[in-house]
Amino acid sequence: MGEDDLRDLSDLAAACSAQMRMRMRSATVRQAREAAEDAAQAAEDAAQAAEDAAQAAEGEAVRVHALLNRSELLLRASEDLADTSGLDDVRQRVGDLVSGDLKPACIDLVLVRHGMLHPVVSPLDGEPPGSGGTEPFALASDWPVARAVRENRMIVVDGPSEEGGADAVARPPATPAFASLGLVTAACLPLRGTHGILGALVLGWDAAYGIGVDERAVLTTLAGYTAQAVERALHLDERITVARRLQLAMLTDLPDVPGLELSALYRPAAQDDMVGGDWYDAYPLPKAPGTAAGPPGTGALALTVGDITGHDIRAAALMGQVRSMLRQADQDHPGDGPERALGALERACRRLDLPASGTAVHAHLTPQADGHWHLRWTNAGHPAPLLVTADGTVESLDRHDVLLHHSLPPGPRTTDSRSLPPGSTLLLYTDGLVEERGEDIGDNVDRLARRLAAAPPDVPLDVLLRALLDAVGPQEALDDAVLFAVRVATR
Repeated sequence: MGEDDLRDLSDLAAACSAQMRMRMRSATVRQAREAAEDAAQAAEDAAQAAEDAAQAAEGEAVRVHALLNRSELLLRASEDLADTSGLDDVRQRVGDLVSGDLKPACIDLVLVRHGMLHPVVSPLDGEPPGSGGTEPFALASDWPVARAVRENRMIVVDGPSEEGGADAVARPPATPAFASLGLVTAACLPLRGTHGILGALVLGWDAAYGIGVDERAVLTTLAGYTAQAVERALHLDERITVARRLQLAMLTDLPDVPGLELSALYRPAAQDDMVGGDWYDAYPLPKAPGTAAGPPGTGALALTVGDITGHDIRAAALMGQVRSMLRQADQDHPGDGPERALGALERACRRLDLPASGTAVHAHLTPQADGHWHLRWTNAGHPAPLLVTADGTVESLDRHDVLLHHSLPPGPRTTDSRSLPPGSTLLLYTDGLVEERGEDIGDNVDRLARRLAAAPPDVPLDVLLRALLDAVGPQEALDDAVLFAVRVATR
């Protein structure tokens, strides 16, 4: 083999070696590119997985937050609705509860009475939700709320569509009260009481509102708390109605007495049974033995203002007994003074073991020949009466003895007396008029005296008493109050 052949072979080997190196580098580059693409795809997949996980976590957080909100709503409902005192209070509390979470546009509360559904209507702003929605309607009617009560189940009204689950129906508005509101979704929830269905709670939304399993559970539980509150409110309303009738039956129709103007005003406490032991009374006294009887209405008159401790049915019942016993004591002791009758009352309470305690002013008012009236009174720990003459001079009739109490042995009662000239006014009242939390009673009595002195002498007594109550009486009536005024006529 010649030298030229060797060179050719050498060049060929070099070219082959270069070609092989080039191919190896190309393969390496291709592998690196493929590895980079695989890594990029893996990174993209990982990012997508991370995004999916983040969205899932966010969705779960939203669901958990919603569940927490629902749990807080039901906790607030159990607390707030356990503290209600009347139907208006129940209605307001339900509105306050649902306005923050469920956010309905309107609510309606209807109650079953004598085969009719009676709306107790309240939107969240406190105004009636629609015209014509406050009249009772038949329980047998086709309104969805009537169906909910009859069938004892939740009825969902879902606008014009047929969607909304097995209980969803495409019907007119849930209640007559919702007829003019154009609501899209409403839920009618029966209120299950101890002895039957009390009525229904209806929530309405002005946009589509999905009522799923969670919402149904929340609404059903809320309706249960509402039913308990409504049942309690109905019981309290019935109890208060009976108590008020009892109270009114024991408050006296004032007699017509020539030469006198009489007027009384009673305001119950705003708590408990809204009745109490405050009373006023006026009645003619029997003639003393050996005294000729005059024409009817021209003799002496007994006046009483008292306050039996408490402001509930028990206090009202005790008051009725004490009032009747004091009247009887005056009838049994003709010609004797008011202190004799009050002492007889105390002895009777002690003998009969009647647990009556409180305060009272008992007075006898006797006409005089000159147009004056003679006032004689005894005071058992009661706020002092006020006497204002025609010229505006006010006197506080301060003399008093100890209060009435069944555990205290009856002692002698003292009396005092005044002459009431024509144009003078005697005001008796109970402490509910001048007692106010954080205020000094003495300051309130002084203000009462100034108001009484400043009143025009010819103002009707009923107008005067209302003005005094409005000006002096506490804003929050924690105790009942009586005002009783007697004015001597001018000649």
